[in-house]
Amino acid sequence: MQLSYRIDKKQPSLFLWITRIGLITTTLWFTNTAMAQTFVQDQLRYERVRQAKIEKQALLKKELEACGLSYPPQQIFMRIFKHEKTLELWVKENNQYELFKNYPFCYASGKLGPKRKQGDLQVPEGIYYIDRFNPASKFHLSLGINYPTAEDKKLAHSNDAGGDIFIHGNCVSMGCVAITDSLIKEVYWLAVLAKSAGQQKIPVHLFPFQLNHTFKWWRFTFQYRQHQTFWETLLPQFNYFEKHKMLME
Repeated sequence: MQLSYRIDKKQPSLFLWITRIGLITTTLWFTNTAMAQTFVQDQLRYERVRQAKIEKQALLKKELEACGLSYPPQQIFMRIFKHEKTLELWVKENNQYELFKNYPFCYASGKLGPKRKQGDLQVPEGIYYIDRFNPASKFHLSLGINYPTAEDKKLAHSNDAGGDIFIHGNCVSMGCVAITDSLIKEVYWLAVLAKSAGQQKIPVHLFPFQLNHTFKWWRFTFQYRQHQTFWETLLPQFNYFEKHKMLME
């Protein structure tokens, strides 16, 4: 009888823990959903974002579905090549990223090599993520990246590594990635959708060129010998994605 009594005493405790976990999970789900809806609503207060949705939503849905990809996308990834002047936008589907579209630069400042100080006009190189949305940008719409990172600051050539690096429209650049106003509407709206689906950090990988291209590797490491060691640190991330179509943890 004593053994039976002890088992009965444990059952309500286990039930309470399961109930609490269920309540916490449900609360988090509702909280995240409410935050996502609030983010979209806040973005749509701006005329340019509303216009982006009106102009691009049907087109993006059609193009994504033609690629076998879901709309709205749950997670996206941007891979940028400075020499090729291309922004690749990838969409995660079935636990793997699929290439959706290439967006050409309309202007780029600087040359190959990482950004190392304020005012050098260099587009950064490295592993970043989108850390802010600017729907009222002077450059139509803009997505900020988290430059400078701690590593960027460590490698900077002065006490000021610079900052305010964006992917934006308006075809001007002082270290930013510039695409046309029409194209930034697509990229921006897809980023809004991904964040509203729960993707807190949209990854952005900025490379000097396609690192698996043998001729380009030898050409540019000869031309920019001072950057070869740094570029070699980017190879693991680049190669891993090329092989697995997933990002390194």
